[in-house]
Formats: sequence, structure tokens, C-alpha cells
Amino acid sequence: MDKEISVFADNWNALGWAGVAILLWFAWRSGDLARLKDGARLNLFLGVAVALMVMWQIRTGVKPGLSFHMLGASLATLMFGFWRGWLAASLAALAAALTGKASLMGLGLESLLFCAVPAAVTHHLYRFVDRRLPNHFFVYVLANGFFGAALAIGAAALASTAVLALSGAYAMGYLLENYTPYFILLAWSEALTTGMGATLMAVYRPEWLETFDDERYIKNK
Repeated sequence: MDKEISVFADNWNALGWAGVAILLWFAWRSGDLARLKDGARLNLFLGVAVALMVMWQIRTGVKPGLSFHMLGASLATLMFGFWRGWLAASLAALAAALTGKASLMGLGLESLLFCAVPAAVTHHLYRFVDRRLPNHFFVYVLANGFFGAALAIGAAALASTAVLALSGAYAMGYLLENYTPYFILLAWSEALTTGMGATLMAVYRPEWLETFDDERYIKNK
């Protein structure tokens, strides 16, 4: 959702902001944000947020509201879990809006569609893999990093396509021809970046990945 003016009607933007408010309330209630009181964790979180801000500045688009850029939400979720992963990506969305790359009014929907949706998909896939598949390094990297990131951005693409069509911003036929298919290219880039990032951190900085336990995935093999 680029440009300074949102392509959505005010009621859709209001729904987006209401959704963000609800998520923030649940995030606070979960107690997960209290982990940022630790200085080392806070520094890492802010560093990742800044990196995502840079990533979100590099974008292209065909029409207002139809922009393409990498998300980074999957890697942030593997590092911090759902709540802080979503928040880090949302800070990147906020920076994009403040710099004129996206609509400030549409920031709520941006946060839900391109931050919360991929973070939720990554989180739930991780939980499934953790319960059902062997505790193996390559299973973690391939399933959560590569496949998980591709699945997450695919879910974000479908969700944004549905909202854009239901809101009347664009016709579904136009979106399916000129918008949604291009996320296939982004999915490959997102998967490669997330998988490589998760691999490097698992090897050299496993403490940065809160979803990764080197005792389970490496040392006991």
C-alpha cells in the first residue's frame, strides 16, 4: 500500500487500526514484550527493526496500493517469536509510511497483512514442525527458513489480494493478472534470504534465534 493516500475507504482503514490495537493489547497481555527490558535483547531487536526498515524502503509498484518488497517478518519471527517479530516488521512499515513510501492512514492494514499474517504463518508452521518433525538442523532451516518464508509471503499475497478486491480498491481479475503472480518471484527471494539468515545465525549466533535450540538440533545428534 504505497503512496501518501490510502487506496482504501476510511472504514477499511479504521478496521486495520482496530486490528492493530487488538494485537498490541494481546502482545502486552502475553508478557512477551517484557523481554525487551533486557539490554542485549533490546539492542538486537532494534538492530533487526532498522534492518527491516531499510528492506522496506526498497520497493517497486505498478499502481497506488500495489507495491512489491521483501518483508523479513519470517526471519524476525524465528528470532523473537510472533509478538516481537510482528512488532519489528510493523516498525518497518511505520518507517515506510513516515518516509512517504506508504500510506500512513493505511498503516493499520499494512501491519496486519504484511506483518501479522506472515509472522503468524511462520509461528504456527514452526510449532507444527517442532511437534511433528525430527529435531534436526536441516529440518529447522529448510522447513522454517526456506519453506516457511515462502509460505508466509504467499499467505500475505493472498490476504492482501482478498482485501484489495473486497474493499473495491481494484477488481479481482486485475489483481490476479497484475499483482498476485509477482509474489512468486518475491517468495523465492524471501525464502533464500530467510533461510540463509537462519542458517548463519544458527551456526554462529544461535542465541539470536529464540526458536532454535542447538542442544536439540545439533549437539545431541
